[in-house]
Amino acid sequence: MAAEIHPATARMLRNFRYDHLPVHLQRVSRPFHDLAHELAETLAGPEVTKALDDLWKAKNWAVVAASNEGQEVTS
Repeated sequence: MAAEIHPATARMLRNFRYDHLPVHLQRVSRPFHDLAHELAETLAGPEVTKALDDLWKAKNWAVVAASNEGQEVTS
């Protein structure tokens, strides 16, 4: 049974959009989007918003890693 999504959780879900990213970064970001929506639709409570916050941070780092892939670091 789907849980009712709290307004704060619904706002947090907007952070998981990926359609504005280049295709190669969309591939990295989309699994985080899908998991975020699955969690929000099946769980409830303030812990869900906290979990989404941490998932969002992980998604951002994964996108940064993918965007840096193949770039040479110069000193």
